[in-house]
Parts: sequence; structure tokens; C-alpha cells
Amino acid sequence: QVQLVESGGGLVQPGGSLRLSCAASGTIFSTDIMGWYRQAPGKQRELVATITPFGTTTIVDSVKGRFTISGDSPKNTIYLQMNSLKPEDTAVYYCNVRNLLDSGRNYWGQGTQVTVSS
Repeated sequence: QVQLVESGGGLVQPGGSLRLSCAASGTIFSTDIMGWYRQAPGKQRELVATITPFGTTTIVDSVKGRFTISGDSPKNTIYLQMNSLKPEDTAVYYCNVRNLLDSGRNYWGQGTQVTVSS
């Protein structure tokens, strides 16, 4: 079992920055991928970025150059640094852990609201 706790969301003006954190309790395996997803009102949940325990990252084109994912493996914590925020980044951001070999190993955090508005 893995429990995920996100923090760092809030209200920010366009062009501003936020840093999200996700702390995982339990064991993170070498075949786990941790990541951030987001869900805007009326839209499906979408992938934002992922990171492996070895530091390999992926990030979607819509946030590339503005968002950065990073991790602290000893602390089982990942971060999402969000810069140059736009109103369209407004969403609930969720932390996720899934395993490449075991589809049943898939955990979600409770989500943290990010609102970009003037």
C-alpha cells in the first residue's frame, strides 16, 4: 500500500508560480513511476509529467518549458514546479504512483486545487 499526500496548491495570478509536493508513504519500487495528473472542470484527467526512481522524466508538450518535475528518492517525494502559469492551468492536480509490471499497483492522492486567475 502507498499513501500519497499532495500540498502546495492555491490561487495565483497569471504569470505566477507554484510548487506542488507529493509525499509517498510506503515502499516505492524501482519499477514504479510517480507522476502528476490534472483535471479541469468538465474535462478528463490528463497526464502532466512523470518521473522514475532513477530520475528519468517526461512532460507533456502543453506545459513544457513552464513546468518541471523533480524528485527526492530518499524522501519518496516528488515536486512539480509550475512557472508562467496560465488560466488554462487551473485544475485539481493529482499525484499518482503506478507500477510498470503490476497494473493493480496504482495509487492516487486526494488532489490539490490550483487556480490561476487575476
